[in-house]
Amino acid sequence: MSEQATQEQAVILTELAAKEVRTIVASQELEADKVRLRIGVKGGGCSGFSYLLDLTETQKDTDEVFEQHGIKIIIDPKSLLYLSGVTVDFKDEIMGRGFVFNNPNASSSCGCGSSFSV
Repeated sequence: MSEQATQEQAVILTELAAKEVRTIVASQELEADKVRLRIGVKGGGCSGFSYLLDLTETQKDTDEVFEQHGIKIIIDPKSLLYLSGVTVDFKDEIMGRGFVFNNPNASSSCGCGSSFSV
C-alpha cells in the first residue's frame, strides 16, 4: 500500500460529500476506523465509463490511499488514470439527492452524470 503525502490530491472530496459518507457509515453501523471509500471507474454506462463509489474494508496493496476530511479514500491505479482532478460532491436538491462527479478530463458525459468518456 502506498501512502500519498503530497498536497495535490488525485480526487477532491468536498466537505459535504465527506459528511454524507460519515452519515452512511453511521446509519449502516459500520466501523468508521476500518471503512474506506473506494472511488473508481468501470467500463459501461451510456458514455463509455461509469463512476464507482463503494464503502469497503478491503484494500489492495496496489491501491493509492488518500485522506480528506477524515475519510480514507482508496483508488486502484487503473481508475486513477481517469480520476485525476475529479471533484466528488454531494447534492441534496429538489430534483434529487446523491453524489456528483465533476471530471475536468471528461470529453463528454451523460445527462445523469454517472458516466463519461475521455
